[in-house]
Formats: sequence, C-alpha cells, structure tokens
Amino acid sequence: MKILALDTATEACSVALGIGGRSIERYVELERGHAEQLLPMVDAVLTEGGIGLSSLDAIAFGRGPGGFTGVRLAASVAQGLAFGADVGVVPISDLAAVAQRVVQIDPTVRQVLVANDARMREVYWAVFGAQGVSALGAERVSAAADVDLSELGQGAWAAAGRGLRAWPELADRCRRAGATLHADLLPRASEILTLARPAVAARQILDPAEALPIYVRDRVAESPV
Repeated sequence: MKILALDTATEACSVALGIGGRSIERYVELERGHAEQLLPMVDAVLTEGGIGLSSLDAIAFGRGPGGFTGVRLAASVAQGLAFGADVGVVPISDLAAVAQRVVQIDPTVRQVLVANDARMREVYWAVFGAQGVSALGAERVSAAADVDLSELGQGAWAAAGRGLRAWPELADRCRRAGATLHADLLPRASEILTLARPAVAARQILDPAEALPIYVRDRVAESPV
C-alpha cells in the first residue's frame, strides 16, 4: 500500500508517506504559515519515496477537530491532491491520532482521554479504547472543568494532549483519578497514517468530494487561525 497522510489541525504541520511498511515523515511546529509549508513537505516525502501522487492508493488527512483554518486547510489540500491524482481519501480524527500515539508509547493502557487545546477557554476531547483506538463516545468541545472522567479509571488509562498543558487543573484532576499524563502530544501525520492503513486495506476509501472537515464547535467563524 502507498498512502500519503497530512495534518494541519494544530500548531503541528506534518506529512507522512507510507510505502508498505516503510514510512517517510516531515514534522514542524508553527504558530502560523502551515499553508506555505504543507505542499513543499508533500513534495519532499514523495521525492524521497520515489513515487508520484498517481501511484498512491489513498490520501489520509486529519479531519479535525482543531483550529478552523488548519482543519479546513488539510481537508482542502487532501481533496485537491486526490482529485488531481484520481485517488480516494480517508478522513482521520485528530483526537484519535493522539490516542494512537499514546498506545504506541504505552501498550498497557486500556483507555485514553485526549484533550486538545481549543482556545476560547475550551478543549476538544474524547475517550478512546486502546484496542484498535476506537472512540467510546462523541467528540466534544467544552470547558476543561466539564470534561467527564466518570467512565474512566477501570484499569490503566492515560490522559493526553496539549489541552492538559493549557489547563493544569484538568491535568491535576486526571492525575488524581489515576491517569498517566502525556501533556505535550499533538496529532501527527505519522499516526494518521497508522490509523488509515486498515481502512485502505479494507477499501474504506471515500471519494475526494467527501474530504470534509469536522469542526465540532458550532461557532467555527470565531475559532483561532
């Protein structure tokens, strides 16, 4: 399989190319300027991999939730590249990407709470089962104080994401409830690639027209750039 993955939902801007079991990656953290960095990074991994867009089986992208401009950028670039190369797309949750990274770091965890900074005094959050990184509920946006920990704590669990760093009181609450903390993690294209592989193998690939962003927050026009 040959899969290109990309993500710009947060301050992280990243691209990964999977060719069989091999992975070629580019990653940088930026306050802004993702649009100027993304396509050169795509060109770099394709050149290193020695393939063109038309050789891909699919393009995976971080579909959100995240910053309005960043989520829209990833979806629109994935859609444009997929239309041009006549390949399909695989949207992947940016919260799931962080959970996947936690599972790779610590295979003993059974559940992962991911809380990414949503600005506007809120966090994007969801809970995932470690087996297959499956969502155990809806993705939500709320104040950090409203993140529900009541379903967690049955066995080893972790809390992850920059939302914990933005809201130390949420990190403290998770720690007191028994969580292992991973407060510095951001979604990356490398984990989006990992999560996309089973979908591509099962031919669960969407038409490029379905490369749509997921904002979660209704007030998207107020989201930070």
